[in-house]
Amino acid sequence: MKLSSNRQQGLTLISTLLLLGLIGFFVLLGVKVVPVYLDHSKVSNALKALEAAGNVQSQSEFEIRNDLSKRFNMNYVYDVTQDDIKITKNGSYLKVAIQYEVVKKLIGNLSILAEFNDAIEVGDK
Repeated sequence: MKLSSNRQQGLTLISTLLLLGLIGFFVLLGVKVVPVYLDHSKVSNALKALEAAGNVQSQSEFEIRNDLSKRFNMNYVYDVTQDDIKITKNGSYLKVAIQYEVVKKLIGNLSILAEFNDAIEVGDK
């Protein structure tokens, strides 16, 4: 029995379901990952704004943390805590480093982990 090639067209039901499952997984991954990177861009912009402020070297550690906290609250960034911010001051040299990680659940016991490390340096060492 010979089948003609024009009768065998398209995807089977199983291959269509697998394709839709694969597309759904990548959409779910995008929905979970994109907000994490959008929040990271807000953290990065807060550090750049802090660096652009001319008086950052004369501020105390409390004032710098308070300024960053206000910027994070204004932009709804809740992944960065005060423990994640490290401030090093030595004379006119100032370094503000933010190192944090974000864990988001995907499905069941499957999670994604994103680690971020941003820093600014102002002044002479």
